[in-house]
Amino acid sequence: MRILVVEDDKDVAGFVVRGLREAGHVVEHASNGRDGLFMAVSESYDAVILDRMLPGGVDGLSILETLRAQKHTVPVLFLSALADVDERVRGLKAGGDDYLTKPFAFAELLARVEALARRGKGDAPVVKLIVEDLELDLLSRQVKRAGQKIDLQPREFRLLEYLIRHAGQVVTRTMLLEGVWDYHFDPQTNVIDVHISRLRQKIDKPFPVPLIHTVRNAGYMLRAEPV
Repeated sequence: MRILVVEDDKDVAGFVVRGLREAGHVVEHASNGRDGLFMAVSESYDAVILDRMLPGGVDGLSILETLRAQKHTVPVLFLSALADVDERVRGLKAGGDDYLTKPFAFAELLARVEALARRGKGDAPVVKLIVEDLELDLLSRQVKRAGQKIDLQPREFRLLEYLIRHAGQVVTRTMLLEGVWDYHFDPQTNVIDVHISRLRQKIDKPFPVPLIHTVRNAGYMLRAEPV
């Protein structure tokens, strides 16, 4: 996806932009309201992440109101420190599609943005995830490879689901800790290595073509070809 992030806080912007790019998205950033408005109305994006309070004489609500007045239907997620219910309602009534308050977990931000983009495209709900001969059924919670059923523990299933959803992309340890274990800090353990090893024993070892690859100094990637 192509995503615009309009955020003046340098640390927050860097965190969000880096995480979205690690997740495989194309990201552009505006650090003030004036630049954000210009980019939002003049370029095409799959989603916009918009701070409420911005420098540059144009705030987030003004950007959104201008977008909607010009019939732009791009999904907009407000990301704001204004957590009051009235403020959230105000943002949604102005045409916002979702509202996430700071501080936030990046995994939740990513899930919300991707859900908004899918909703905007009118995609049907995904019930099966397939990569090569590996199939993961989200409804029955069953996993098969080459037609052979594979029994996974709940955490292993969640880890595999995350890897498949990001197939062909480098998945960092930070992404896995947040997306699979709901950790928003590094516990300084080898929990990821242990579960990746268990997955490989079940998903890769019995079959001729490995799917789970280690990307040195980066993380992991699920794909049929060697990294």
